[in-house]
Amino acid sequence: MPPTTPQVALITGGARGIGAATCRALAATGAAIAINYTSRPDAAEALAAELRANGTKAITIQADVANEQAVQAMVARTEAELGPLTILVNNAGIAWAATIDTWNPEGFARLRAVNVDGTIHAIRAVVGGMRTRRYGRIVNVSSIASFGTCGFVGNHFYASTKAEVNILTKRFALELGEHNITVNAVAPGLIRSDMTQGNKTDAEWTEMRDGFARNAIMGRVGEPEEIARAIAFLAAPTAGFITAQILAIDGGRKDYIGHGA
Repeated sequence: MPPTTPQVALITGGARGIGAATCRALAATGAAIAINYTSRPDAAEALAAELRANGTKAITIQADVANEQAVQAMVARTEAELGPLTILVNNAGIAWAATIDTWNPEGFARLRAVNVDGTIHAIRAVVGGMRTRRYGRIVNVSSIASFGTCGFVGNHFYASTKAEVNILTKRFALELGEHNITVNAVAPGLIRSDMTQGNKTDAEWTEMRDGFARNAIMGRVGEPEEIARAIAFLAAPTAGFITAQILAIDGGRKDYIGHGA
């Protein structure tokens, strides 16, 4: 059954981009928000202050999701300060561009530690309470890179970690469904964010944006709020019959081989 108390949401990587938009979208539903960050306390605190000014209970927690003990402590603090955790959004992730020739074990290990192990750590940390209460919503942030091949060279290994997230989403959904816990994922296409814009010049970003836009049915790239709204939908009590799904949100990309979950 849906919780009778207000929802409590933990958003990993919640200080910027899709994570920050998700914090705002879930706050708009009345949920209390725990904003996880790794290295940007200024952005996290500014967002928390914004949410509090609008009447939302919000806290910030520094933790590297690759560190299982740090994640366990983060969940414990969230529940101590905000109440039983009902929503987990696994948004924390890093990108790493490499080819067969430039691959190195250190870079790949860190990529997997954040994108894959971080997802596992967070889910393991929350499922005990969710099982006891027989309610939970878990939404993982994947990528359409996980579905197949496109003309963007260098995201092979990033894509492989997101493919792991997809498989874990389905398998965890199977394991947790009997406890009334849903597990789904969203798979964004190119989204305008700090991560995608990075250190690019305006001209470099424009060239990249326009190239991706030409390969989308909708003729543009996405905005963080468009992903956040889908996450909020999947995290709602009314989405209880949706689980084990990977939702592509990419404007209808046309340049993928094997596009589909």
